[in-house]
Amino acid sequence: MVDMHRLDLPARKPRKATVYEAWERFVRGEDDVHGVRPEVALSWHRCRDQYGVDPSLTEAPVATADVDHALEHDVVFAELGFRAASVVDEVSNIGGVVTVADASGRVLAEWGDKATRSFAAKANLAPWYCWSECATGTNGMGTALETTSPVVIRGAEHWCQAFHDWTCAGVAVRDVVTKEPVAVLNISCWRSELPKAAGAWLSNAASRTQFMLRRRARDAGAELVAAYNHARSRSGASVAALDPAGRVVIADDKASVLLGVPSATPAPDPAVRWNPRLPELIKAARYAAKQASHNPAWVGSTQVFTHLADDPTPISFRPVFLSGHLVGNLVSFGLSEGEQLPRSDSGGGSRGPGHAPRIVATRENRMVLLRPPEVSFAESEGNDVWLSTDQGRLRAATPALDKLERELGGSGFLRVHRQYVVNLDRVREVERGFKGELALVMDGQANAMVPVSRRNAPAVRRELGI
Repeated sequence: MVDMHRLDLPARKPRKATVYEAWERFVRGEDDVHGVRPEVALSWHRCRDQYGVDPSLTEAPVATADVDHALEHDVVFAELGFRAASVVDEVSNIGGVVTVADASGRVLAEWGDKATRSFAAKANLAPWYCWSECATGTNGMGTALETTSPVVIRGAEHWCQAFHDWTCAGVAVRDVVTKEPVAVLNISCWRSELPKAAGAWLSNAASRTQFMLRRRARDAGAELVAAYNHARSRSGASVAALDPAGRVVIADDKASVLLGVPSATPAPDPAVRWNPRLPELIKAARYAAKQASHNPAWVGSTQVFTHLADDPTPISFRPVFLSGHLVGNLVSFGLSEGEQLPRSDSGGGSRGPGHAPRIVATRENRMVLLRPPEVSFAESEGNDVWLSTDQGRLRAATPALDKLERELGGSGFLRVHRQYVVNLDRVREVERGFKGELALVMDGQANAMVPVSRRNAPAVRRELGI
């Protein structure tokens, strides 16, 4: 879900010469980003090192014709189109254009000043062209889709030099359950500044659309609870209801113990659902949701390790729909029905060499690119994630511990506490408390100690072989 704080356009703009000089250095392969805002520097890193976008690109590519999106997202596109049309006269008066794009960065519609639209057409800032970061580099629409906050991109902050005459601001609307982007609204100006009112326009349009999605998500949660009650009345198996993101909406007594969540407590509102802290289960639930969205008759099963269990537990997934829209799955424990889900390479065997992802951290005006072995553990602190590394304590570029945990899947990291993810290869000692609680002593001069929560203790014992 997008951060609905008002999009305030920074009063102090970075000096154009400073940003352009940093852009030149970064394009040459250097990592010095002095004078560049952190969100822009991280976008440059993605464009150069992850996506390989050519900075000499002069126009956006044609969007993929066959873009898969859920039918209910059409409602979001229509709502954003209505919001955009309501301010088109004001945007036109300041020489701007407003665009709506889908989650792939494909522009669906454009309105605004006729002269500016003619300049935009030369760069393919027009319907049916793609403005995702992976296609067109740092820009208002693409960068907003990559982050959880509204963004402003000015001049040389754009990755492609041909777009340095533009200033744009974008805000993405995200699914309140899966947190995946649904659409993005953007305002662009050519060789001029955005008006101060632009932030209010964007935030208001996004917040109203987000409210509609929250209401639909609560209705979906209520439908899941109803389906759970119906299944409980017809079957003797232990049952839980999970939303498409793998969070628990309701679980019976036995399932609640296995999942480590409260028993028989419905949570139709997505803001109060429970994360079972079982990566294998969450991954399986997301796979099941994807399969069921394409085939409503799909049923599948797999085996996962659960809390307080030394052996894997068979589970089956059965999708639940509301007005043709997938709202989640009923999970039955002890049953194996339907298609067998592909087995993941998680667990102890996941710590082989492979092609491990880079972990991006920040230190003052520089990005620090870390290999997983250089990181001992990650700790959430308020809205930030901090990394304990061989180079000291660094702020992670990834804004949430849950997201970092997903990014490091298969790299030998394990969630051991709601505030900690540890590199299992950096654990040197395991300390047992008086009541059997565990703490991990990490390597390094500080011998940092990381607590293990009771619900995560079985997984830690299993992975460390203790």
